[in-house]
Amino acid sequence: MKNFPGVFRRMFRGGLLMAAVVATPVTWALAQENPDSDYLGRQDVDAFIDELVTEHRFSRTELEDILSGAERSERALELISRPAEGTLEWKDYRKIFITPERIAKGVSFWEENAETLARVEQELGVPANIIVAIIGVETYYGRQTGGFKVLDALTTLGFDFPRRGEFFRKELKNFLLLAREQNLDVDELTGSYAGAMGIPQFMPSSYRAYAVDYTGDQQANIWLSDEDAIASVANYLQKHGWKYGSGVAVQAKVSGVKHEQIVSSGLKPDKKLSLVQKAGWAVPKMVPKSSKVLAMKHEGSAGAEYWVGLHNFYVITRYNRSQMYALAVYQLSREVKDSYKQSLALQKQVAKGKQG
Repeated sequence: MKNFPGVFRRMFRGGLLMAAVVATPVTWALAQENPDSDYLGRQDVDAFIDELVTEHRFSRTELEDILSGAERSERALELISRPAEGTLEWKDYRKIFITPERIAKGVSFWEENAETLARVEQELGVPANIIVAIIGVETYYGRQTGGFKVLDALTTLGFDFPRRGEFFRKELKNFLLLAREQNLDVDELTGSYAGAMGIPQFMPSSYRAYAVDYTGDQQANIWLSDEDAIASVANYLQKHGWKYGSGVAVQAKVSGVKHEQIVSSGLKPDKKLSLVQKAGWAVPKMVPKSSKVLAMKHEGSAGAEYWVGLHNFYVITRYNRSQMYALAVYQLSREVKDSYKQSLALQKQVAKGKQG
């Protein structure tokens, strides 16, 4: 178990935000005292503060102090406007995540956490290789958790990114609630440009709903604890309907002139398998005939690839709403599992040789 960071030692910038304080200076006056603030004094920010004071009994002065320190992040606005899932073809997207180095690191992560992964798989019914792959895609097994100040990222996207402003204001609210509930310091928490945090890259609302304190120390430390991160990923997938023993996706072969008509850009399996087959898709027999499937086409390094996504494929997209993301997780999970088995076999062979 690793040591907890300073974010677990104090809350916000001082006292507890337990009760609404009514008799405080108006936000406008504070904005005049903080002329360098990017957000304090704005009408939409003031309305946001009003909501948290009224509905969640925050202290207005504490919220004004926090938000006066939030800085607009031009880099976050730039990155969210061109996510990799929306700008890359599958052949290029795949190269980022399915690499010998990432596979090898996945095997090492599995070996270091084999006991926890085995217990979590048994308890929550989510395969170890899927958990490892999600952590591998999200943060390279905890090595790349993001260098953005979460407060800055969520405030910027909540108030200066209109297309998804409502979503990010909700996450900012959850972030402030999370900090109060878990005794965290908003100034110290860092994450992705979108405000995702820790080894599994949980948004604040996901943390509050799915994070697990697997070590039993009264803190779901997804920032530094592999155990908590592993259990939290599994809990997220389990709560979103993961079916243990069911498949994720299979590659299909196509023929005829109708196969393109069945391709979907969505995420949820929406067509009967029989309908997809009639359109010219040859699907492996391992897929149950009663299945609803998602027919996908992506440009691979050797040309068009046709994939059939199953229910668990859709569950993975609940983590990141992208077909390519789920395909990357699935393929990395297969590669890591195969390499892990080979590593175990080699270790047994070496041990046997030493005994002989």
